[in-house]
Amino acid sequence: MTSGRVAVVGAAETTELGRLPHISQIQLHADAALNALDDAGLTVADIDGFATAGERPTDVAHYLGITPHWVDGTSVGGCSFMIHVRHAAAAIAAGLCTTVLITHAESGRSRVGTAPWGGRGGLAAQFEAPFGVTGPPTMFTIPALRFMKERGVGHQQLAQVAVVQRDWAALNPRAMFREPITIDDVLGSRLIAYPFHLLECCLVTDGGGALIITAAERAADFPNPPVYVLGHGESTETPMVSQMADFTSSRAFSVAGADAFTSAGITHADVDHLMVYDAFAHLPLYGLEDLGFCAPGDAAGFVWDGHTAPGGWLPMNTNGGGLSYMHSGMYGMYALQESVRQMRGTAPAQVAGAEVSVCLGVGGMFAASGCVVFSNAEPS
Repeated sequence: MTSGRVAVVGAAETTELGRLPHISQIQLHADAALNALDDAGLTVADIDGFATAGERPTDVAHYLGITPHWVDGTSVGGCSFMIHVRHAAAAIAAGLCTTVLITHAESGRSRVGTAPWGGRGGLAAQFEAPFGVTGPPTMFTIPALRFMKERGVGHQQLAQVAVVQRDWAALNPRAMFREPITIDDVLGSRLIAYPFHLLECCLVTDGGGALIITAAERAADFPNPPVYVLGHGESTETPMVSQMADFTSSRAFSVAGADAFTSAGITHADVDHLMVYDAFAHLPLYGLEDLGFCAPGDAAGFVWDGHTAPGGWLPMNTNGGGLSYMHSGMYGMYALQESVRQMRGTAPAQVAGAEVSVCLGVGGMFAASGCVVFSNAEPS
């Protein structure tokens, strides 16, 4: 894939975010899609490629009245939407379609129009669930505790991740929680699953978002500034968190991130803005180390010293993240939306002069990853 061959020309979240008991999950998909189409000055008749996760693409495409020539239902958790961007770029380059709509929506809190909660199947149900490892808080404790031991990360340093996320959220009027918090607030909040306290865990909300991607040479035909997709990567590791090759590092992060940097032709010094999926407080620490911004063992100190905070040299999770902004279950779409806003220059906590944004997502408990590099500068 040649760098800069596609661009985001439409991007929007649902009209409302938060607790939305009056709207079903598929209606949230439609709301996000219509907002993104309006942003791009398009109608559903202009869409010939469609991708989504969580809901079946057949259901959402039918609901929206789309007749696609290319469909992607890749569903590997919260990073599915980063991977959809990569697949859409390949499909457009191959001539399979011209204009791709990617939607995400979840009635994650209100559970309106969603499938019933089901048990986990496959290897995890057979080998992990019998030992009580049955949900994200308990599943993520396995690598997080090893990371803290091997890296020498204390509870205060883990809590600082949540504090910094809240500092960014305070600048975002759409964030669910904006009141400043301290390390004592984090450590004094209810223990969910050791070592995670309530304020170190993601929100549970309703909402969605959508992106529209087309060929870069068409990007000037749309009403908003294009955001070019410079590079991308994807990978998987294991459906069972207990079987990670190394509890202190995500192999999927490393592979997806390295491929994204290589395909974009950038170095770390080129990155002005970073989004790392933060379903729980330990994930940004993995992201900083596995992407190569920090050496192993240095990420917690990097956050502690304020480098990712407002005013820091590597602004990270500037919407407030999954810990304070929004998390309906698969957060990746919201991270992508913030990268696009930053590249358009329209983010509430705008990073002055930012030209390159890296967006890293996780799927499941380190099961998968997708990474996308964006820029507002047209590649030469």
